[in-house]
Amino acid sequence: MATGIAVQRLNPKHREDIARHLVALPEHDRYLRFGRAIRDQAINEYVDGLDFARDKLFGTFGPELNLIGVAHLALDHAARSAELGLSVDPASRVKGHGYALLQRGLLHAANRGYRTLFMHCLAENGVMLHLARKAGLLVVIQSSEADGRLKLSRNKHGSLLLEAAADQFALVDNMLKQQYLWMAQAGIKSPASSTATDTDDERRGTAGAAKALQGPVPQRA
Repeated sequence: MATGIAVQRLNPKHREDIARHLVALPEHDRYLRFGRAIRDQAINEYVDGLDFARDKLFGTFGPELNLIGVAHLALDHAARSAELGLSVDPASRVKGHGYALLQRGLLHAANRGYRTLFMHCLAENGVMLHLARKAGLLVVIQSSEADGRLKLSRNKHGSLLLEAAADQFALVDNMLKQQYLWMAQAGIKSPASSTATDTDDERRGTAGAAKALQGPVPQRA
């Protein structure tokens, strides 16, 4: 299962990035993400209250290390269930970020022995419903709300090897973006970018390297 999208684990140091991403969402997108109209202050309170020790958060980053998408995997240890909520920057949609985040959260929950993955959203949120069904969740719509549910199995949905490979791919992706960003800020051009032909070769080489580094990472569309 191949994809070029790296999904990174987020930690408390990413609070400002998460808040910036959510505050930048258009009003209607906020409404779809949280199921209600929500102001900047409420978003900041939500981010401040994130418990990284209990829950898991994942993100996808752009070339300038800007946070493009965020997935919040809320874990209920007693019930052995996990609920996933996610958001993606409007300019980066239909590029696979949402599905990549969903798959990464699903993989993590399955590897930790959680038995059920839930997704709850408004019935009008067609994008989330599409992602849920694509990932195999059974979606039930009642009135204005929709619930997706998937019974998890370590054998079917989990793999410690795949998760380790995904984390390694994300680490390398982050290092490369940091390097290219530093070079751009310093005004340093890559020797391979001096001609159009070299630029094409570099792009092909980068794509090949990403595929090789990725290994058996779970599919993200």
